[in-house]
This record gives sequence, structure tokens and C-alpha cells, in this order.
Amino acid sequence: MSTVENVEQQRPYVPAPTLDTEFPLIDSDPHFRRVCKYARRSDYVEGAVTAAAGPALMLLWERLSPSYVGKGGFAPIMRLTGVIGLTGGFLQFYSRSICGCFMPMEDQGPLIDMPVRFYGFTENQREREMDMREMVDKVKRNEPLYGTSKLTPYMQGVASRNSRYAGVWLHIIPWFNFVNHDQHGVDTAKYYQQAERELEAERTEAI
Repeated sequence: MSTVENVEQQRPYVPAPTLDTEFPLIDSDPHFRRVCKYARRSDYVEGAVTAAAGPALMLLWERLSPSYVGKGGFAPIMRLTGVIGLTGGFLQFYSRSICGCFMPMEDQGPLIDMPVRFYGFTENQREREMDMREMVDKVKRNEPLYGTSKLTPYMQGVASRNSRYAGVWLHIIPWFNFVNHDQHGVDTAKYYQQAERELEAERTEAI
């Protein structure tokens, strides 16, 4: 293995691609918990409706055109339908939270379901405010912005590259980030600057 290849494999940080988006980027690789935490009420509603749709349709079809399999035969069908419905409902909820919405992709023609709220493709004012508040509070408490990790910097970089912008393809393969790392595609200086302004304002008020 050449020296260049060896150095390349040990690089702990590889910058995320910069996308030209209408709204500011919040996080190019949000943690699973963060996506769920930032969910809007409409995300929960749409996820619940999606989860209930399958079992409800199955019951309707059974009523309109009975299968005559009896309770013993129909119960397993309903359990399977319920599991599939819950899985679909959760994926719809998650996609909506990271922001699933219909929008055209350039040079790809038809509309597709894309998660875009964290990535800045659609309106994300509420999420930007939540992000700023969460991170500024962490700065004031002298905590790591994106949590702590037992992984080496290199492995954190590997994890980041594996799930960076993964929400774009959630409708093809569900892929989530469960790793704490500091590679999120944003300039974190804004959090420290805002924390300094707030602390200075608090000191001024205290005088």
C-alpha cells in the first residue's frame, strides 16, 4: 500500500459536499434521536395515519369480501398487516421529520418523496431555532455539541460518511445515524458566538 493511500485511509475528516439549498443547512447527518426530537405534530399525524391504513383496509376488505378463514386464520394476517403498517408508519414519520415532502429533483423529472428539512431544501425555520437553542445551551454548559463517542476520530469519520445525507434515499433503503460525531457539515462557530452574546447580555442585565 502506498504512503498516499495509507494517509488517505487514516484521514479522520472528509468534508461533506456543499449543496446549493434555498434554506440554511442544519445537519447533514443528524443523529436518530435528533430527527425524532425535532419532529413536528404533522409528522406524528401522518405516521399514525400511514400505520393505521394497512390494518384498516384489511378489515374493510374482509367485511366487503369475507375470506371465511375464521378467527384463527384471520388473526395472523392482521398481526402481519399491523407489523407492516407500524414499520411503514415509522418510516413515514421519520422521513417527514427529517422532512419528507414532494419536490422535483433537477434532471430527474418526476416528483419523489425527499427528506429535506434538516438539509435545507425546504422551509426549516422552526428546526433552525430549535437547533440554535439546543447547541447554545450546550455551549453554556460546556458540553460537546454532538455528544461524546468511544470511537476513534477516524471511525467517527467513517460512520459520518456512511450515513451523510442518507435521508435522501430513505424511500429506497432505511439508513440511520446512531453514532455521535462532530462531522455535520455546518460551521459550529455560530453557536459559540450566539452563546457569547447571550452571556454578555446576561452579565449586562445583572449589573
